[in-house]
Amino acid sequence: MRYRPIMRNAKKPTTMNHTMKSIETFLIIVALSIASSTFGQTKVDCEEKPFIEVTGSADLEVIPDEIYINIIIREKYVNKEKVTIESQEEKLKTYLKDIGVDIKNLYLSDANADYVKVKWRTKDVLTKKDYTLKVSIATTVGQVFQQLDKLEIIDAFIVKVDHSKLDSLKKVVKILAIKAAKNKADYLLSAIGEQTGKPLIVQERENGFTSTMAEINIRGSRANGTASYIDGVKVSEVDEIQFKKIKIEAFIYVKFSIN
Repeated sequence: MRYRPIMRNAKKPTTMNHTMKSIETFLIIVALSIASSTFGQTKVDCEEKPFIEVTGSADLEVIPDEIYINIIIREKYVNKEKVTIESQEEKLKTYLKDIGVDIKNLYLSDANADYVKVKWRTKDVLTKKDYTLKVSIATTVGQVFQQLDKLEIIDAFIVKVDHSKLDSLKKVVKILAIKAAKNKADYLLSAIGEQTGKPLIVQERENGFTSTMAEINIRGSRANGTASYIDGVKVSEVDEIQFKKIKIEAFIYVKFSIN
């Protein structure tokens, strides 16, 4: 007798395996749908949020009300007699009081006096002191120079000018600049029938402040009244000094949404 081998059929996938594959397929389809929806939504959001970028500017010019004068008093010889710094300082204070200058605004620039050897007197040593005087108007500057003439103090010059309310003025100019940016966005958008929305970005641009610095060396020019023009200061006579105004500028960049 011959025996034939019994052929067994391959196992068919079970119901469990079929279910797992269906779930995997479903999850892949869901993931692709979410990704596609997110990308589409992002694209729509970008298209639905147009914006406009503008820069607003503003400036203000003010007359300086703080003028700083550097005065150097040196010991000297007059008719072979030494004139001390102390005696010159007392006379200077008296003269300043006569023209209405507060002595509190006269102070030493350095803590100690400098010592200078006199070339033609090897054993003698002269001293000098640097003072700073603050005044508020140009007219007073001219009057101070006149008093220095009387004392024959020839070393004096203006070191800087400033304004007592500079910080407050800077804030005012910045506010004007951001308002200018809003106004610019409004009239640009109105030309195309759109309206300015909320600000998205506000940035202050650099180089928003310019100060006029004045420096004038009056050595040798006060005796003959020679006219001078030095770094923004015009000197036609001792009592006629004009300062350039201090210019304050602000630039504000703003990005607005468009409604």
